[in-house]
Parts: sequence; C-alpha cells; structure tokens
Amino acid sequence: MLWGWGAGDLSGGVSPVGRSSSLLSYGEASWGRAPEMEEGPDDRYVVLTTKHHEGFTNWGSPVSWNWNSVDTGPHRDIVGELGEALRERNIHYGLYHSLLEWFHPLYLEDKKNGFKTQKFVSAKTMPELYDLVLKYKPDLIWSDGDWEAPDTYWNSTSFLAWLYNDSPVKDTVVVNDRWCNNCSCHHGGYYNCADKYKPGTLPGHKWEMCSSIDRMSWGYRSNMHLIELMSESSIIAELVETVSFGGNYLLNVGPTKEGVILPIFQARLLALGKWLSINGEAIYATEPWRVQMENGTNSVWYTSKESAVYAIFLAWPQDSVLKLSSPIPSPNTQVTMLGFIKPLKWEKSLDKGLIITLPYVPSLVFPVQYGWTLKLEEVA
Repeated sequence: MLWGWGAGDLSGGVSPVGRSSSLLSYGEASWGRAPEMEEGPDDRYVVLTTKHHEGFTNWGSPVSWNWNSVDTGPHRDIVGELGEALRERNIHYGLYHSLLEWFHPLYLEDKKNGFKTQKFVSAKTMPELYDLVLKYKPDLIWSDGDWEAPDTYWNSTSFLAWLYNDSPVKDTVVVNDRWCNNCSCHHGGYYNCADKYKPGTLPGHKWEMCSSIDRMSWGYRSNMHLIELMSESSIIAELVETVSFGGNYLLNVGPTKEGVILPIFQARLLALGKWLSINGEAIYATEPWRVQMENGTNSVWYTSKESAVYAIFLAWPQDSVLKLSSPIPSPNTQVTMLGFIKPLKWEKSLDKGLIITLPYVPSLVFPVQYGWTLKLEEVA
C-alpha cells in the first residue's frame, strides 16, 4: 500500500502504488479509518496492490481460483473493502496490477515461445484488468510487470483504447507508463520511468517518484533494521525535491500479512502529516517555479502557486540569516514563514536576490524540526 502527495490533482497524473505481496490473513481494522492515523498525512490518493508478480489476487478474481483473498487466507474482498473505506473519506483510489506472473505455467509457456503465443494474456491478464475496472471503477491504474514483452503480446493498446473510450471510468481514469517493454518514460498518462526515479531537471511530461520507507524492500520484512528505513527528514527532502520538479511523490508502506501497518511506519507517516499540516500550502496544487533549486544546491527548493513563490530550505543557517539569490525583490515584497504569524525582515542583497532574517524560535517550540517554508510575495 502507498500514500501519495503531489503538486497536482489526480487528473494531472497522481498515482500511488503498493508493492506488498499477498495478505494471507487479514486483521479486523478497517484500512483508511484507523483512529491512530486520523491526524496523519493528508492523503490525496491510495493505491493497493491487487496482484503482484507472484499472482495472488487481493480480490475474488474469477481467473485465479483458490489463489485469492476470498477463497483463502482472510476470505475477504480486500480491494473492495479498502475502496469503500477510502471513498467514504473522499480519497482517490488506485489499483496496482502486475501484467506478468513469475510462476504461472501459461506465462512461462508464452515466454518459452518468444511471446509469439498469448495464452496467459487471454486467460489471465486481460480478464483480470477488465474485471478490476468494471467491478471497482478505479481512479487510477498503476500497471507493472511489463518489461519482458512488447505491447503486441500484452494487448496493451487494445485495453487502453477500451479504457479511455468505452469503460465506465473513461472520463476520469489515469494510467502510468508501464504497459510494455518499450513504454516506460515514453508513453503514459504520466511517467514512472523507473523506481525511485529522479529526473535532475524539469521534465516536460507529468511524472511521479515512487519511493519506499523501507529502503531495502517494497514489501514487509520481519528482519528489517531501523538503519534501513528512511528517516523523517529524508522523506521530507525527497518530497520537496520531487514537487519542485513538478512531480508527484509516492511513499510505499508494506503491511504485515495481517494487514497491519507497523508503528514505525505509522510514526513516519504521522511525522510527514504534521509537516504537511504546516507546509502543505507549498506542496499541494503548486507548480514548478522558473528555477527549481537555489544556486544548484539541494538545500533550498522552490515551488509556486498563483503569484506566490515558496522557498523551502532544509538546513537552518547558523546565523539565522538566509540569502536567496534567485528571487528578484520589489519595494512591495513581503516575506512570511509558514507556521509563523509575523512577517519577516528582509533587505535587498548588494549583488542580487534578498537577505532574510529568520525568526528566533527555540527549536523545541517551533512546529517543525526539519524543512521550513518561506512564502515570497511580489517577487519576480
């Protein structure tokens, strides 16, 4: 399962994805309504793994007899239940689906035949995709498992033509770019390009960065160590960089086989939620500014919304004075810090930009401990 945040809305290419494998038993907690997560991150969309590469489906797939969450394990329609919980909270719902299955005999036969036969696609992949769309009407389809075969094998273009022209979600659905072995970063409603992709420069197409709190895995690991998990500050830094480049950020969490999100993962999500409650104005519904970072560094990042420019700095200067060379101030320029009431003092730099005096606030009193946002008005 994965929670997502981004600069745009779902129609612009938002897409979370989860990589957790099959849930063999399923707890009674209702995902999407856990009380301890009520003050967590302001999720805009969630995507559940309906089927990963091993082939277990988290709904009663009619072509996955006895290898699905209804016939075995929890005996529940996880895809349907989570969708209901999310839509009660007006959160967009996306479905991850793997085209291939590592161990399916029909897929292995097609692969042996050089993908000249399509027994697996006809009997498994396409029936499941059509079933997911017709039954659950997702806002997003996050396709994966595409890399071994061309679109002519997967029948991707035929399915997408139906999806966009005749399906019940034809006017609202969004898809990614993993539909065949030559598709990633070239064709799609938005681009994934690769896991944990960072473009380095401002892309010309809507894109996303999918990441995972567990640096070593997309699924739950019982033997993970704290040092292998992303810290709160690294998650915030990754989110800020992604949004500055106009992308959407997807943060993966692997639940246990009981469907439980461990406390350490909850803590990371709650911390990000707290940060967004202060700085979300500089993240949600923003656009890239004319420059993305300050002087090519990775410590100050810019976003914009209407006439405002946001400078998000990730390291507090020792003298509490921050120099920004990219914005061009005017006599009417006003500088404020999100989460801080009073306007900040600033002066024009002798060369270019402006010098801002940050407020003196004890670190334990300030609402966030990492990543602060300056709102710049009337700058060029």
